[in-house]
Amino acid sequence: MNYFAGIDIGSTTIKIVLINEQSSIVGDTTTPTGSHFHLNAMTAFEALLTKHTIKRQEVACTFSTGYGRKLFKDADDTISEISANAAGAWKMGQKNGKVRTIINIGGQDLKVIRLDEDGHVENFTMNDKCAAGTGRFLEMTARNLEMDVTELGQTHKNATGAPLTINSTCTVFAESEIISLLANGHGKAELIAGIHYSIAKRVARLAKRLGIDDMVFFDGGPALNQGLVEALENELMREMVVPDMPQITTAFGAALIALDAWHYDHNGEAINA
Repeated sequence: MNYFAGIDIGSTTIKIVLINEQSSIVGDTTTPTGSHFHLNAMTAFEALLTKHTIKRQEVACTFSTGYGRKLFKDADDTISEISANAAGAWKMGQKNGKVRTIINIGGQDLKVIRLDEDGHVENFTMNDKCAAGTGRFLEMTARNLEMDVTELGQTHKNATGAPLTINSTCTVFAESEIISLLANGHGKAELIAGIHYSIAKRVARLAKRLGIDDMVFFDGGPALNQGLVEALENELMREMVVPDMPQITTAFGAALIALDAWHYDHNGEAINA
């Protein structure tokens, strides 16, 4: 049996996915990126192989992607995040139909990707250099509110008043605004809901600039935040598909592309990931 690996080295976390020749996920792991990209990725990769009793030589092809993809020296090749995200989302979304729009929020960026009828990237857009609207912004918010980032979604659900308005579009100024609102006695739930809606409005502006086609697929770690999902659906005025493991979509796509490349080398024709 041959296996294929996709390693997505992001700014905050490393995601690794192993698939078999049938494109099925046989294992995955997520670990902090830290400052030693290659060492941390290799340690997580070896631990994942050991957990599933897979030998290194059984991994026929490995593709890396993400912010630190070129720093992982053991990969057979690298692939852009856009291509890997598109391949993973297209495959994960198949049970719901054809994915046409992808919204991806990562640690330090957010992307909107349009796919054509066959799953190929038609166009994409990203945020500017500011981290407002990204996973880093949510982590900063949680830290200021003295809670874990995983608690933001449920706290949003507990809001009984209207979401507060967050006017700042810069992370630094938004942090000051959040602290000021807290000092003035506003509730955490309404504040968090306001932050989610400020991110949703930013994403919606990007998406509408690119043009939105159904089905909309939302992935990246922040897609686990149900409050953010609700705010995005309201701003986009449509339901989105959120996979069970939205944080590994891009690594899964890199593994699918590795499988496709290996199949092409050995059989002379690509398979449709």
